[in-house]
Amino acid sequence: MSTDQLLGLITGILFGFLLQKGRVLRFEKQVGALLFKDMTIVKFMLSAVFVGMVGILILSDMGIITLSHKPMNVGAVVLGGALFGMGWAVMGFCPGTSIGALGEGRWHAAFAVLGMISGAALYAELYPFFSETVLAWKDFGKIGLSEAFGISPWLIVPLFGGGVVALFFWFEKKGI
Repeated sequence: MSTDQLLGLITGILFGFLLQKGRVLRFEKQVGALLFKDMTIVKFMLSAVFVGMVGILILSDMGIITLSHKPMNVGAVVLGGALFGMGWAVMGFCPGTSIGALGEGRWHAAFAVLGMISGAALYAELYPFFSETVLAWKDFGKIGLSEAFGISPWLIVPLFGGGVVALFFWFEKKGI
């Protein structure tokens, strides 16, 4: 096992542990998020995104990693977002929480995992069709927010962080 694989395994186990401890693997939390009645999952994910954002920028500035954006393709974002949302609504799990729930012994999550695997296989088979249709929609290239707005990524960090904190306060005020 390579160092990268070992680090991936360790961080995956740690993330799964945090998902379980944050109680975001619970079906009622998933449904609560979809109904905008319980923002536990949103808070968890925004916290993870913020920590990841800072960590990745630090690693990039240190020269340990190189940032490589995926192309910003409108068709891929719309299709992927729609499929993700439908899968989450039908199964009550997103990809990460379905694996975590399965790890907790919730066997009904196996259907979500099988759905993800089947969906990935179907997408691979239909890729030539998608590349000529949906994926041929507007492609903005490999850009991030800093490139799109022409600002330093370190300016985005406090803006995003401030937005997250404000949103958390609003959630608490609303009791969600």
